[in-house]
Amino acid sequence: MKDRLNAVICSLNSQYIHSSLAPWCLLAGVEKYCHDGITAKVVEGTINEEPQKVLERIISSRPMVLGFCCYIWNVTTVIALVKMVKEQLPECIIFLGGPEVSYNAKEMLKNYPMVEYVVSGEGEEPVARILNAIANQSEITGIPGLCYRRGDEIVVADSHTPCEIPPSPYTESYFEALKGRIAYLETSRGCPFSCAFCLSGRCGGVRHYDLERAKHEMLLLANSGTQTIKLVDRTFNANSRRAKEMFRFIIEHYRIDIPEGVCFHFEIAGDLLDEESIALIGKAPVGSMQFEIGLQSFNAQTLMDINRKTNVNRLKKNIAALLKNENAHIHIDLIAGLPHEDMKSFKESFNTAFELSPHMLQMGFLKLLHGAPMRENSEEFPCDYDIKPPYVVKKTPWLSEGEMMLLHQTEHTLDRLYNRGRFHRTLAYLLSTMQKTPFDIFFEFGQFLDKTDEVQKSLDDFTALVFSYFASQTTVDKTTLRDCMVCDRLATNSSGKLPKALRVEDPMLKMSIKKLEQINGRKKAVKRGYALLYGKSLLAYVDYEDKNPVTGEYVLHTYPVNLET
Repeated sequence: MKDRLNAVICSLNSQYIHSSLAPWCLLAGVEKYCHDGITAKVVEGTINEEPQKVLERIISSRPMVLGFCCYIWNVTTVIALVKMVKEQLPECIIFLGGPEVSYNAKEMLKNYPMVEYVVSGEGEEPVARILNAIANQSEITGIPGLCYRRGDEIVVADSHTPCEIPPSPYTESYFEALKGRIAYLETSRGCPFSCAFCLSGRCGGVRHYDLERAKHEMLLLANSGTQTIKLVDRTFNANSRRAKEMFRFIIEHYRIDIPEGVCFHFEIAGDLLDEESIALIGKAPVGSMQFEIGLQSFNAQTLMDINRKTNVNRLKKNIAALLKNENAHIHIDLIAGLPHEDMKSFKESFNTAFELSPHMLQMGFLKLLHGAPMRENSEEFPCDYDIKPPYVVKKTPWLSEGEMMLLHQTEHTLDRLYNRGRFHRTLAYLLSTMQKTPFDIFFEFGQFLDKTDEVQKSLDDFTALVFSYFASQTTVDKTTLRDCMVCDRLATNSSGKLPKALRVEDPMLKMSIKKLEQINGRKKAVKRGYALLYGKSLLAYVDYEDKNPVTGEYVLHTYPVNLET
């Protein structure tokens, strides 16, 4: 060892609320595999803060080696930061790793000479061996997954997928940095499937960590101050027996050594659930679990082309059963831009998914990731996509660029009108009276919103837009619409105040409130919201306590009143 060596591993998150697991995994690798005299620390930031501030945190450590974890959402900012670091610390050796650079290492090394190395695949051992080689001034050849320059030649290694289970990243310094943000837990690596749009199938077969380690880390994270723990296993229930054991562990330990209010988020294949799993999940405390289920499409040809094996009938049945339990938030995904999915087909997939009534229906857009089969085989999967990250598909042989733009408008409307959970009664009424499919309602309202400056509008202003647009539809009763929107507002907004668009100045409101409280009383310490509903002559009221952790709503009550006097 020539000199002591200090390194920094940096990750830029999409938002502050998200923590990052990758740099702590690499740090655990440093602590396990590096020689004495080598030290490393993690520096986290976000893509939304000033790069100069992140730079200052990096520079303050005077690193001899600096690594960045690269993803589609941060790689542009990472490259800008790399250039800034090199201006301040020209001798600093910089390496990149992560899914965004693992399968285009040659391109990164060719385009960015300030980057010395790219690590392809899992980095715990390779990063440690790079640091050892730099500290010892020895050759770097033979390090798995390491891509580098040798004279004018760029040496590209295969993506590193070891057989060993990686060391645990959950150190004291990790918990000091977490500070209540969303935490991520990995209990396996690899994926049993090989979907054409995804990288997970290239990570080798599934390697499960020791079950006792997984349970121990669950408890560590549950008691760290975080409210949400996201399991990053690609298909958590690929091993049904193991998944059920971990579900059972959460249920048995909840409110004992798992604090109430902590929620575990799982990505699962819905069609792989068996009746025992669904029954077990049904026993979980309300809000303790949530599930993200990737549907992608209901088009059989599409699923076949992307190598997505799904039992669609079982999938729909299982989602309905999970929702019937009413104790877990259910989030399902569709992807626009897949092969053989034209507007008619996507509309059918959307309506089928929506009719399942999930708590969230995420409408994503296909991204052609480096290393994904769909990107590497353009003849089999022809489409136009943005050459800059996140490589969103702009046009396919089945969807024109104009149609894709219309779908983006629809997605924005879906997010504000449905996924945020503020208009569920309103939507139920509109669907019952407008004689249009769910897709058509969001699609047409999306075109209307595109003609406004809605992006800048507050919730109150957006509510006014919703009311004015749908009240003008010929089959919609304006009074019933207003009543539904009032109930939605009271149940989801603890201010207890109605927006101007829904407000009615009526002396009967105070009289009705007084009469209600004389008969039923009220809890003085609990805030309450009131409003009159004119369609059925009711006083609606909500006590703002005990919000449902699954729906995000407070309980809405009604009391009959005489509005004709």
